[in-house]
Amino acid sequence: MTFVRRFLNRLALPLGVALIGLQAAPALAQDAIPFPPPAAAPAASAPMAAASAVPTTITEPDYQLGSGDKVRVTVYGEPTLSGEFFVTGSGLVSLPLVGEVKAAGLSVGQFQEAVQKALSDGYLKEPRVSAEVLGFRPFYILGEVTKPGTYPYTSGLTVLNAVATAGGYTYRADKNKVFIKRNGETSEVKTELSPSTTVAPGDTIRIGERFF
Repeated sequence: MTFVRRFLNRLALPLGVALIGLQAAPALAQDAIPFPPPAAAPAASAPMAAASAVPTTITEPDYQLGSGDKVRVTVYGEPTLSGEFFVTGSGLVSLPLVGEVKAAGLSVGQFQEAVQKALSDGYLKEPRVSAEVLGFRPFYILGEVTKPGTYPYTSGLTVLNAVATAGGYTYRADKNKVFIKRNGETSEVKTELSPSTTVAPGDTIRIGERFF
């Protein structure tokens, strides 16, 4: 019995050491290969992204109102004084309560201030007014086009667009020159015709005849 017990004790010793080694192995593996902490999101990138998302605007010269323009006038809190109105041939806009207000030659902002001043002159206390152009005055095209006449203006109109609207050139048309009389001026100006030659509301365009 003593011999058998000694044999078993000798056999158990290596097994115990092996079991202890297996239990320690995961801990050693964790200690040997540390995991890096999760990376924090860069705080400085958010303001930069927000700044790049801010839209930019391009300010163009104020459009001057003229005869034939259609404007919307809104008087806040006063629906009976608001509405859509035309600039008459005399350059005036007839409004409820205050009557005629000059519009021709004024920018939209200046016209808005004029309406506001007229309303505050004994009618309303501290009126708030906004104005906007709903329709531009027409342009006129004459000369060597198929259908000369009056046509509605659209934003960004060029002479070539105007000619196309009027049915195109006649066979006698001079396609290199154009005569333009700007709204409010008394004489026309001869200019080179190119794809970028623009038309303004109220302009009179004349396409001349070419010489053979």
